[in-house]
Amino acid sequence: MSQSDSKSAVVPGIRDMLARLISLPSISSASAKWDHSNEPVVRTLAEWLEALGFAVEILEVPGMPGKFNLIGTLGSGPGGLVLSGHTDTVPFDDKRWQSDPFTLTERDNRWYGLGTCDMKGFFPLAIEAARAFVDEDLKQPLIILATADEESSMDGARALAEAGKPKARYAVIGEPTSLKPVRMHKGIMMERLKFEGQSGHSSNPALGRNAMEGMHEALTELLALRSGWQEKYRNPNFEVQFPTLNLGCIHGGDNPNRICAQCELHFDLRPLPGMNMETLRQAILSKVQPIADRRELSLEFEPLFDGVPPFETPADAALVKACEKLTGHTAHAVAFATEAPWLQKLGLETLVMGPGSIDQAHQPDEFIELSQLDPTVKVLRGLIRQFCL
Repeated sequence: MSQSDSKSAVVPGIRDMLARLISLPSISSASAKWDHSNEPVVRTLAEWLEALGFAVEILEVPGMPGKFNLIGTLGSGPGGLVLSGHTDTVPFDDKRWQSDPFTLTERDNRWYGLGTCDMKGFFPLAIEAARAFVDEDLKQPLIILATADEESSMDGARALAEAGKPKARYAVIGEPTSLKPVRMHKGIMMERLKFEGQSGHSSNPALGRNAMEGMHEALTELLALRSGWQEKYRNPNFEVQFPTLNLGCIHGGDNPNRICAQCELHFDLRPLPGMNMETLRQAILSKVQPIADRRELSLEFEPLFDGVPPFETPADAALVKACEKLTGHTAHAVAFATEAPWLQKLGLETLVMGPGSIDQAHQPDEFIELSQLDPTVKVLRGLIRQFCL
């Protein structure tokens, strides 16, 4: 589509845009049974953005067939503002929904549908905000970014960081925060620890090497590390002010009268901003490796997924101050994780703020309040005006 042809095309209204996006399944999941391509959503966004005069780049996520990122750029310059969202949703249980998850349904002054809140609803509002500036002489570019697989691997955002795209100065991620700015969140680490020894008859411990006893020692070390971290690290911005470590599930052995040959633990660690994930992993390894060596157990220690680093933007950052002024809310911290760390790796001053409440995310009958629509468009237009004109 040429620039002149696209300018004459019609971009639908907010409701029609969201209805279209909701109708396109784009679930991301580690389970192949649930996982969908997000290409139809990306192509639809590209069509609308091109119609407004945006230059659109669609990037396949390396190693993930059917998964795409989109970068839509209006204007040019060395800085600019990114309005970012993810195109995927979580799986759903249709038996718990009162209406079709893929049909935008209005009731009680709300729009219901899978992704209305988290977070397809952000895109029509960002496009509506951008529409007011298509004939303006932008001094810095406005970029609308759409990513893949935030709900499962975050590989879309990770691929963008590795590719060094997009280039800009500021970024707002439109996750559901009830339009209150968020400048920090904890990280997420999910780790796997496994000991393997030698089975044998329980009547004689010398016949084997007990992996469960090794794990018992390791659990003691993990809890000691947790206590140490919680004494050392505190951040009053969070409801839970310290890093957490949760022992989630453990499996080992096969019979009471048999020496346990294998024992495996999965645990979750939520570091605060300022805590380095690789440093934490090395601290854990330094405690559990000696146990394995002393007990002659083989050791496997690895992440269950790559993890999400903690995120923080300074309270006095220009973007934080701008969002606080436009919304009337002081920037705060949240417990959930986002793609913000990867946009920060691109050198972008980043903040999380969007319509809808996280309480509705990942829930049956997910919805966005209609009262959130106009305020979101106004705030986004205020940001575009400040950082692009």
